[in-house]
Amino acid sequence: MGAYALTATRTSLPVFAERIFECLPRVDQRRWAQAYVHSLLTTSGKKSVRRLAAAISSSPAASQSLHQFVNASPWDWMPVRAELTRWVEQQMTSRAWVLGQAVLRKRGEHSCGVHRRFLPSTGRSVTCQLGVGVFLSSYDQAVPVDWRLLLPGSWTKDPERRLRTRIPDEIGPRSVEQHALDLVDALGAASRTAPLPVVADLEAVGGTSAEALVRGLALRGRDFVVAVPDTLQVTVGRHLRLQRPHGGDGQGLVLSARSLFEFDAGTLTRMESVAPWDGRGRRTTVMSSFVRLPQRGANGDRIHRTYRLLATRSDSGRRTLQLWLTSLTHTRTESLLALTRTLGQAGRSVREMSDEFGLLDFEGRSYPGWHHHMSLVSAAYAYSRIERRPTGGGERMLAAA
Repeated sequence: MGAYALTATRTSLPVFAERIFECLPRVDQRRWAQAYVHSLLTTSGKKSVRRLAAAISSSPAASQSLHQFVNASPWDWMPVRAELTRWVEQQMTSRAWVLGQAVLRKRGEHSCGVHRRFLPSTGRSVTCQLGVGVFLSSYDQAVPVDWRLLLPGSWTKDPERRLRTRIPDEIGPRSVEQHALDLVDALGAASRTAPLPVVADLEAVGGTSAEALVRGLALRGRDFVVAVPDTLQVTVGRHLRLQRPHGGDGQGLVLSARSLFEFDAGTLTRMESVAPWDGRGRRTTVMSSFVRLPQRGANGDRIHRTYRLLATRSDSGRRTLQLWLTSLTHTRTESLLALTRTLGQAGRSVREMSDEFGLLDFEGRSYPGWHHHMSLVSAAYAYSRIERRPTGGGERMLAAA
């Protein structure tokens, strides 16, 4: 990967950093935040603290100061992320709030949150930290604006581990789905634009309940397109103005999601051949049906919401069936498919952050340090992708630390 030169931009890095890090209370914190982002942008190869420090200062003390700022300095990352959210909203036409993940592989067992985890997306178990993130996504790119670190019970219930990695007292065990809903709530509070549809596939990292995510989003009044397992139980019936195959009392027929499309496609489902939104690539065959989920409201009352269930098949030889549940029941199918593809944009962003922006290179082990690093990497990535094109070269920023 070549380094980036901070030239030919609409907004200079100092102006960008001044806005994003203005909330930091001390001048030296704001200075080191800009320096860290600058070094992420201009340092080629592995982004170790030593190499990052060398890119911005000739002082031997720069490395220690930079490490101290990221891993130990007590600055609040949430206002930084809120300002980053608002900046990205102003610079990019977003189409979705995408829930994604970053699997940060680790060799040792001392970094905060590290654990052994099976990843359904790869079929393998890895030792890693798992970051759950939310991205503002257009149809062409996705920019991360907030993160949560998954802490298994082996971390949240171990006082020694908590003390050593400085996990705050108020941080308890949270599932992938709960972290995802927390991110949606935080983004809703930080955003200054109308809420966008939430797009997610949490099962790819071992999320245990797509239904829990759907229920949480429905209770919040958020529109969504969520990947669901083919075993999901759905209900169809006459109240949806669909013909029931065997008559009955009008309460609906309960089927697994896959069975719905195998049962009676002519009666219960609609089939379409849809062209890609951008006019490139192959047409996709999509089957869809209106369904309900058995759900309870916040007060325990039964909720009767109608959703649309989509089924698509991949172009691979296995013809894998992918199912999506959406609250956007009246949205055109091609628009829904375009939303599902924003997940790929988020995945590409994580790979680019890993390959080019030092996402995997953080050397600290603390909980605050992890969040500081993720915030700074996200800011560097946002600036690079929105404000300028990669060119080459680099420059020192600080004459002395």
